[in-house]
Amino acid sequence: MTEPFIIAIETSGRSGSVALARGGDLLGQCPFSTQTEHARELLPALQKIQEDTGVVASAVRQCYLSIGPGSFTGLRVAVTFARHLALACGAKIVAVPTLSVIARACADLADPPSPLAVILDAKRGQVFGTVFRFSGGAYAEEQPPRVTRPAELLSHPSGSVSVMGEGVEYHPDAVAAVGARVVDRALWTPTAANVHQLGWPMAQAGQFTAARDLVPLYLRRPEAEEVWERRERERTDRGA
Repeated sequence: MTEPFIIAIETSGRSGSVALARGGDLLGQCPFSTQTEHARELLPALQKIQEDTGVVASAVRQCYLSIGPGSFTGLRVAVTFARHLALACGAKIVAVPTLSVIARACADLADPPSPLAVILDAKRGQVFGTVFRFSGGAYAEEQPPRVTRPAELLSHPSGSVSVMGEGVEYHPDAVAAVGARVVDRALWTPTAANVHQLGWPMAQAGQFTAARDLVPLYLRRPEAEEVWERRERERTDRGA
């Protein structure tokens, strides 16, 4: 069977990228030229990578995307594109957890850190995060991603944990308090190439998501929604 052409998308954080692959082989990756402008950067990047590889969008049969947690706006950009590609080309969708994409950058190191915490800032003194164990050449979550205090996540039973992710910059005191080893910052940025690396085995295992069921993994609702709900509740209470 001919292996499918695949588009992989990473728009969960400040830096975005797209990649094109055939089966398990990466054909090329194109980083976005500016940060946090994913809606504007996605289509030009896709056009460039198609020109570089000679593969047209209509030939794509699978789409892998970094599903969250991460930027509310960035995640919606990827979800919207994946849905459109599924409807236009019949592409199958694989939703790859963003924290796993970040951790994947350490898997090729000579001595992959383990246990490894990946944290993203969730505001209000909290982080989106989880802890991974490295075994059999890959990282696996010890538990599902959650919203928690960084000190709680980093207080690992083993007594020693490495940590990576932009949440480190927002919570340096918590990181220092437990003596966590900080992974090289150059490895923190999630990439479309690593979305593909994780998405391909998921696709082979049949772990596809229907376009109608595809939603970002937020872990918590956008702050604007919570503020609106609180104001509505207060307005109702005053009128009671």
